[in-house]
Amino acid sequence: MDFIEPQWPAPANILALSTTRGGGYSKTPFAGLNLGHHVGDVLQSVSANRDLLYQRLPAHTRLQWLQQVHGTTTVKAGASNPSCDADNVTADACYTTDGGVACAVLTADCLPVLFCSRSGDQVAAAHGGWRGLANGVLESCVDSMRVPPSSLMAWLGPAIGPMAFEVGEEVRAEFITRVTPSYQRSTMACFSPARSRPGHYMADLYGLARLRLQALGLTAIYGGGYCTFSAPERFFSYRRDGQTGRMATLIMIKSCHKTP
Repeated sequence: MDFIEPQWPAPANILALSTTRGGGYSKTPFAGLNLGHHVGDVLQSVSANRDLLYQRLPAHTRLQWLQQVHGTTTVKAGASNPSCDADNVTADACYTTDGGVACAVLTADCLPVLFCSRSGDQVAAAHGGWRGLANGVLESCVDSMRVPPSSLMAWLGPAIGPMAFEVGEEVRAEFITRVTPSYQRSTMACFSPARSRPGHYMADLYGLARLRLQALGLTAIYGGGYCTFSAPERFFSYRRDGQTGRMATLIMIKSCHKTP
């Protein structure tokens, strides 16, 4: 199995990773480690794939799965929450202060963003498609954590890269009109004219997310060097393949952590 571990200075009690399509039991077009129940894959294969993921995590880990709808709702995950380990919570971000509970999001081009506090007592995961980013899913997630944004660090997981994500003028306008004047120029710089079609742009999800996080007051922002669309042997990509699997990006507190 192939996992990506963030290269960031997170506290020692924080575990974070992003899965790839490597390994697993799913067959084409979901081969191999598809973790999404909602994409048309054989459910027994998805369950077996999820078991492989649980085996990679500390014993007795609970995992908060979400029904993602490209919205901005953030929920709290907890060890006593009956929704853990089930896909029955509609939200696009979750956070926790409990040890042994992993916050997860599923993606196949959209941008997964992980958060942790510098003290290691709080973590979160957000699903950032372009609609969620434009409408404020990162802001909702950070606000739910109820700590100064400057005390957080963020990691941007595998997503479609800026040379592969073509969008229309309406997407560009959504971002430009939803930021303060001081960020409009830098937001516009995240869209370059597409050579293939007039009136279309190549959008930089990583750049747009960094700007939104910086506007909140985060200065410790890591990751952002992948392109799911351009690496079919390693990543699922909805825009490239249509019917495809989903990867998980998750973060957890490995044990109950008390700040001195």
